[in-house]
Amino acid sequence: MSREVFIVDGARTPFLKARTGPGPFTAADMATAAGTALLMRQSFAPDQLDEVILGCASPAADEVNIGRVVALRMGCGNAVPGWTVMRNCASGMQALDSAIANIQCGRSGLVLAGGVDALSHAPLLFSEKMVRWLANWYATKTVGQKLVALKSLRLTYLAPVIGIMKGLTDPIVGQLMGQTAENLAFRFGITREEMDAYAVESHRRVVAGQDAGHYSDEIVPLIDRDGTVYGADDGVRRDSSMAGLAKLKPFFDKKYGRVTPGNSSQITDGAAWLLLASAEAVERHGLRPIGRIVDSQWAGLAPDQMGLGPVHAAMPILQRHGLAPNDLDAWELNEAFAAQVIACLRAFDDDEYCRTHLGVDAAPGAPDSARLNVDGGAVALGHPVGASGARIVLHLLHVLRRTGGRRGLASICIGGGQGGAMLVEVVQ
Repeated sequence: MSREVFIVDGARTPFLKARTGPGPFTAADMATAAGTALLMRQSFAPDQLDEVILGCASPAADEVNIGRVVALRMGCGNAVPGWTVMRNCASGMQALDSAIANIQCGRSGLVLAGGVDALSHAPLLFSEKMVRWLANWYATKTVGQKLVALKSLRLTYLAPVIGIMKGLTDPIVGQLMGQTAENLAFRFGITREEMDAYAVESHRRVVAGQDAGHYSDEIVPLIDRDGTVYGADDGVRRDSSMAGLAKLKPFFDKKYGRVTPGNSSQITDGAAWLLLASAEAVERHGLRPIGRIVDSQWAGLAPDQMGLGPVHAAMPILQRHGLAPNDLDAWELNEAFAAQVIACLRAFDDDEYCRTHLGVDAAPGAPDSARLNVDGGAVALGHPVGASGARIVLHLLHVLRRTGGRRGLASICIGGGQGGAMLVEVVQ
């Protein structure tokens, strides 16, 4: 039995920036819309899938196993299993890797895998003091007990806990993800001007990619209940400039910091899917693959250095295949923060870092900027945590096919101190 895993097709929604209040679509809405459009253009019926795997870091309380919810909404039928995976920022990539494992061991032949998050719908939570007060309130029975409980209620108890801030705070080191980016900026001497320049370039590349139609093949438009069409990623700023970014204040370390909302990825809603198949499924359904996943790797590192995860995950793949970074035709390195991407590039160039942390004698060198995130990245597009790992694999394949490249690597940092990477190649 062939162990090859083919990418047959893929699709995603526009990435919609969180603005004031919840966005127009839930996570399940977005995943259903993109997945349905993708399945409608296939030669098989949705109920012929072997399974649906969906990465999601922040599912709603009423759709905890969102993978199953979306599978049913897409018309896959009761007999197609649907399940959810969570690896923080790489949840979408984890869904792909889980599909790979099941295809390679023969449990599945045709899998829809991807990721989603609607971060604008992240909940506001009661504080622990309010929860305890409510528990006491529900235990009261008499009028007297209720009056005593009411007297103990303090207005401060009602202050909400912002769920997304809790979710983006590492519980081991007690730092927000942006604070870990500040750690890397300090470690590698990355200036505010360098971060802002990287952010401006990310926006410029996304604008150029949009104008050239480089995103049109992968995006499925969304339509809300009022008939409004959302056809493109809407977080990009066409007027992004060094002067404009210089006006923004540091957010995570207000006194000494350099990381601002302008040189960080945006809070965003979005979904991305890829259709994966075994060689046998490709032949059985007469499919025409666009690529194959050659290798994948996960790595761990200190949580307060999490942004360097792409380097730790990419290096074993490069070593296994005897590749240097610039032997690859294209790279997608998810832009959680401009500082984090710059730090990864410097780590690839740093002999001491590579020797101490990666066990190699000499640094392999960083990929050229002309090969890296050629159509921009999450600083301009946004980072719907569960979806980004799938998006970068999908877009990497589109870049390779458009430019005539053969091999590329998608890599992502992961909150909690991990990294993920996938090596893909085009199928002609």
